[in-house]
Amino acid sequence: MTDANVKIKIYGTNWCGDTRRARRFFDEQQIDYEWIDIDQDRTAADYVKSVNKGYRSVPTIVFPDGTMLVEPSRMELMEKFNLS
Repeated sequence: MTDANVKIKIYGTNWCGDTRRARRFFDEQQIDYEWIDIDQDRTAADYVKSVNKGYRSVPTIVFPDGTMLVEPSRMELMEKFNLS
């Protein structure tokens, strides 16, 4: 798999307002990502808890370079993509 095939992964839930806001940001900016609903994917839920000290903190956004944002604000997302 080449880096070009690695997508940003957004782990979240459909009912979470922060998750909906983050997905809306990615959609508005036309940034490709993989959506993973941790209510539907137990392995993903376990992963989120493992990287967030046992908490189901969503959204947890994992970038291809290995960096991560957890429950980011719109401003944090804009800064990540140099849009501010």
